[in-house]
Amino acid sequence: MLKQPRVVVTRKLPGPIEARMKELFNAELRDPDSPMSRSELFSAVEIADVLVPTVTDRIDEEVFEVAGEKLKLVANFGAGVDNIDLEAAQKHDIVVTNTPGVLTEDTADMTMAMILAVPRRVVEGERLVSSNRWEGWGPTTMLGHRIWGKRLGIIGMGQIGTAVARRARGFGLSIHYHNRNRLPLNAERELEATYWESLDQMLAHMDIISVNCPRTPSTYHLLSMERLELMKADAYLVNTSRGEVVDEAALATMLRTGRLAGAALDVFEHEPTINQELRELPSVLLLPHMGSATLEGRIDMGEKVLINIRTFVDGHKPPDRVIAKLI
Repeated sequence: MLKQPRVVVTRKLPGPIEARMKELFNAELRDPDSPMSRSELFSAVEIADVLVPTVTDRIDEEVFEVAGEKLKLVANFGAGVDNIDLEAAQKHDIVVTNTPGVLTEDTADMTMAMILAVPRRVVEGERLVSSNRWEGWGPTTMLGHRIWGKRLGIIGMGQIGTAVARRARGFGLSIHYHNRNRLPLNAERELEATYWESLDQMLAHMDIISVNCPRTPSTYHLLSMERLELMKADAYLVNTSRGEVVDEAALATMLRTGRLAGAALDVFEHEPTINQELRELPSVLLLPHMGSATLEGRIDMGEKVLINIRTFVDGHKPPDRVIAKLI
């Protein structure tokens, strides 16, 4: 049990969560709404019993070395933990937790919005109107493509992928998926989903691909140039998972040369830096990693963080502990 643990938060959080954090713990909050610099992060871990980072903080071996023996818990404000070196945390006997489950519906909502937006050229239409270039309705103006009846291929049929499938069925999309493990037959029947053991074969037959798998060593550049070339020239790619899953330079080349019809990206390989070619392509929707950005979702994330910290400092196993070998 930790008595009066010092909790250091690396980023500004929603007001209700910060207030609760101060009430429960000896908490040091972040005033500017900007990521900590590397030197600020080192200073933070030198004094922290508990560190609350976000997905923009790189928590690696070097950070744990600086922390020494004082740091006991890294309570990540985020479901993904690809920003944390889990093996290094284990080596230093530091517990890591995350905030799973609470962002499923929000992220699926945004994914569905992006699936609709690109084939129907929503962003291009908005730009046309806002730039005062629209000259009125015409039978060949801003022609997009019908969503109803198209084939949606979901890469990663976890909680978010499943939630996307539920929504997509309502829009008349045919649901297909590739996953490490096949869903139980009753789940497939409920979603009316078709399983593809071969990702390559699924890519070649889909009209829209939605990337919903986590970033792991095995999914880095999962969609390489070779795999992107398997997709149909009139297909669309949507990514709300992690930017590193897609070879961004290869994607830009495919779009620029007309070998893919369009893409919608909420995450980027080197964010916040974005490939300049992607910025210049009219068939691409670019969003600032906002798939889970709802007030309700952020408060739910904060509540998870508080529960994980409270449980840990009381001497119990936190409910959302993450272990390297399970990722």
